[in-house]
Amino acid sequence: MSKSRSDSSRCRIFLDSELHPGQEAVTPSDQAHYLHHVMRLNTGDALTVFNGRGGEYRASIISLTKAHASLRVEAFDDISRELPLAVHIIQCANKSEKIETVLQKCTELGAAGFQISDSERSQFKLPEAKRQARLERWQKIIIEAAEQSGRTMIPDLAYRGRLGDVVLQPQAYALHPEAALPFAAIRDGLSSTTGISLVIGPEGGFSERDLRVLQEAGCRSLAFGPRIMRTETAAPALLAAVAAVI
Repeated sequence: MSKSRSDSSRCRIFLDSELHPGQEAVTPSDQAHYLHHVMRLNTGDALTVFNGRGGEYRASIISLTKAHASLRVEAFDDISRELPLAVHIIQCANKSEKIETVLQKCTELGAAGFQISDSERSQFKLPEAKRQARLERWQKIIIEAAEQSGRTMIPDLAYRGRLGDVVLQPQAYALHPEAALPFAAIRDGLSSTTGISLVIGPEGGFSERDLRVLQEAGCRSLAFGPRIMRTETAAPALLAAVAAVI
């Protein structure tokens, strides 16, 4: 039996199932492959599992092969590493690799959920026939980022075919370089709301129609510094700024 790793270096995986101390849990084959080939774990090694429903569990490996892993769930830790405010990212569709960057980095930074939306200048279109497979890939990226970063919840993910279909939180802001409202003006009021939506445009920016649709839905335009950021930079930068003041 190998020596278990310390808590600080424990491997951490997501299991989409009910968990409780004393149970034996079986991982999907891709998780078994990860434990066996990537993390090089062995029978008896300690790891952490979570199911995205709050807290996490200490566990150990009962058996491990290339395609199968059985775990003993040992104890529950009632811990949260989530932001005190639910911050939802609405990213207008752009090149797929840029969407993946936004999903990964904003999950690490604590986003509560994502909506990927078509918009007038979006260069990336997602036909309905390909939508489920792409959403599954994006969900996997979110889960892997949550595992790595210590999240205890898994952010929501949805695709919206029209910008007018997005669901907004009580406070909603669309990042726009020409907006009259600066980030400094909303900073002190962020902690008093139950949720916030941050809407980011595509590579070509918001069109006038996009801004009108968002404004009619209750979204205000927001300026964030004097520079114009790339679409894949904007959401992580604004989310980090919000997280620093709530």
